[in-house]
Amino acid sequence: GLITNLPEDAVVEVPCLVNRNGVQGCYVGDLPLACAALNMTHINVHKLVIEAAVTHSRSLVYQAAMLDPHTRAELSLDDIKSLCDDLFEAHTHEGLIPDYV
Repeated sequence: GLITNLPEDAVVEVPCLVNRNGVQGCYVGDLPLACAALNMTHINVHKLVIEAAVTHSRSLVYQAAMLDPHTRAELSLDDIKSLCDDLFEAHTHEGLIPDYV
């Protein structure tokens, strides 16, 4: 990967070179430890969200929301669960997502 201390399958923003050959990401190497740790927090949440979508796991949705730093900073664990339940109900009712177990 272009950022060597993050997982290769992580989606990241890096400087790019744009020319007639298209867009090429520029090699970054290792991020400083604090930056890599902050990125890993979000990458792990994204991985949980993907696994939740693939497996239709309501439990993994709760875990992802509870581990998200922005959500966790604003809401209690009970409020996060309630928010997720409200979103499940609204989107399932509209036929936008399948039932999660």
